[in-house]
Amino acid sequence: MPAVSTSLRVLTGAIIAVLTVTGCQTLDDAGRVIGRADLVNDLAARLDRANDLTYTADYQLPGGRTASIAQSQNPVRTAYVYPGGKLTVTAEAITECDTSRKKPTCTLTAPPAPSTKPATTVFTQMNKHGLVTPPVVVGLLTAAALDPAAVIEQNDTTIAGRHATCVQVRELSNAAASSFDACITGEGVLGSFTGTVDGTELRVTMSRYRDAVENSVFELPPGAGVVDRRPAAPR
Repeated sequence: MPAVSTSLRVLTGAIIAVLTVTGCQTLDDAGRVIGRADLVNDLAARLDRANDLTYTADYQLPGGRTASIAQSQNPVRTAYVYPGGKLTVTAEAITECDTSRKKPTCTLTAPPAPSTKPATTVFTQMNKHGLVTPPVVVGLLTAAALDPAAVIEQNDTTIAGRHATCVQVRELSNAAASSFDACITGEGVLGSFTGTVDGTELRVTMSRYRDAVENSVFELPPGAGVVDRRPAAPR
C-alpha cells in the first residue's frame, strides 16, 4: 500500500561493499558470497512488500497491554491501534486519535500525495505508546544492512503459528537503535521486535494473525471530537 512504508528500499545485491559483517559469511551453491547483510536487506524488503497484503495482526505488549496492525487493499488503508490511541492512514486523511480520555479526540491531516508516503515521524511517534511499526523496523534493518561494523546473528522460529526468520543486531551505529531483535514472518509481517528505539524500550510479539480486516477498525471512535487540519479544497 502506498501509505505505510519508508522510502528506505535497498535493491538486493546492491550492498556488496558491506558484506564483511564479522564472522557471518557463507557460500551458496554457485560460490556467491552471502553475508548477513544480505539477510537483513532481504527481511527489510520482505517487510516492505507486505504493504500489498490484507491482514490483521494482534500484538502483545509488556504489562498485558495489546496493540494491532490492520491493512486492506480495496480501498488501500491501514490502522495502527495501540494503548491510548489509534492512527489510520487512508486516501482521505491521516487520522490520529487519542483514546486515553473519556471523550476521544481525533486530528485529521492531509493524506500522502499520490506516489508519496507519510513522513517517518508519523510512525515513530507511536514508539512512545509501545508499538513499533513496520516502517520503523524497515529503516533499522536497512541501516543494519549498510553498516559494515554491525554484528548480526540469525535464527528461525514460529510466532502465532507462522514461520518467522529472526535477526539479532548488535553494535549498530548511526541508527535510532544500537541493537535490536526482530522477527519477520514468511508473509512479510512483523512477528516480534525487542529493542530501545530513540530512548524508548519496545517489546512486541504477535499473538494472532488473520487474512481479513474488520471495517470498524478504520472508523473514528464513538463520540470522538474531530479537529480537521486538512487544507480546504480549492473552489
